[in-house]
Amino acid sequence: MPAKPHGSNLRRGRYSEPERIYLLTTTLLQRRPLFNDFAVARLLVAELRAAHEQHRVTSLAWVVMPDHLHWLVQLQAGSLDALMRRIKSNSARQINQYLGTQGPIWQPGYYDRALRQDEDLQSAARYIVTNPLRAGLGKRIGDYPLWDALWL
Repeated sequence: MPAKPHGSNLRRGRYSEPERIYLLTTTLLQRRPLFNDFAVARLLVAELRAAHEQHRVTSLAWVVMPDHLHWLVQLQAGSLDALMRRIKSNSARQINQYLGTQGPIWQPGYYDRALRQDEDLQSAARYIVTNPLRAGLGKRIGDYPLWDALWL
């Protein structure tokens, strides 16, 4: 992973490629654990599902942690930058409305990693959904409610 997140500029030499699979990570501003509130986290989940239903991505796996998101997607339409800008702005608007607040909730930028065709996607998905276990948020995957994966 790079030392600093990037926003509109993908890593040098990288471009968004339709049908490519990406692991995306983005963090809340000042690592505020807003997603400890289940209702707030579900507002983000609704945005992830909307991107899938609008055929912007095929969502393969995701986990919403208290202060960040991991999302494994196959890009269908548009760019990673447009996708992440839309997810972050729509979810921020919904979350601010719900909380009665205003202003940014996400740190600028995001991390992306393109997965090669030969990489084991199920292993990547397992890594994502077991993130809460490594963080001590449960003893079994089913103990933590804010995740989904195509294969599990």
